[in-house]
Amino acid sequence: MNLFMLLDTTTAADGTGNSLGSMLTMFLPLILIFVIMYFFMIRPQKKQERKEAQMRDSLQVGDEVTTIGGIIGRVVSIKDETFTLETSRDRTKMRFLRSAIKSVDVKIADRYAEAEAAKEAAKEEAKAEETKSAE
Repeated sequence: MNLFMLLDTTTAADGTGNSLGSMLTMFLPLILIFVIMYFFMIRPQKKQERKEAQMRDSLQVGDEVTTIGGIIGRVVSIKDETFTLETSRDRTKMRFLRSAIKSVDVKIADRYAEAEAAKEAAKEEAKAEETKSAE
């Protein structure tokens, strides 16, 4: 027995049926497939695209990035849609589009925060040493 025949309960015994009900049972699986595709494919992809766009917009000079080609380096300048990447000890500089960024490995703001935390820890250690030597 066909699944659509089971779902189509609007057909009367004399052969007359409700065309709206039969249309609904015919298009219901298509509608369900589209809804499932939206929640499992389209929506997560759009979230990922927004996240990547935000990452590219927050790019700063000094950040270490990896390009989609696998080149790792430090950002030395940023213009509208391009940035310049310094890649080695020889200070080789290359220019890329912002869309070529795969990931930001180390943000310069994080480095500054780590340096400040290290300075504070060193100050606390020095104070602890002074109080021990004073006793």
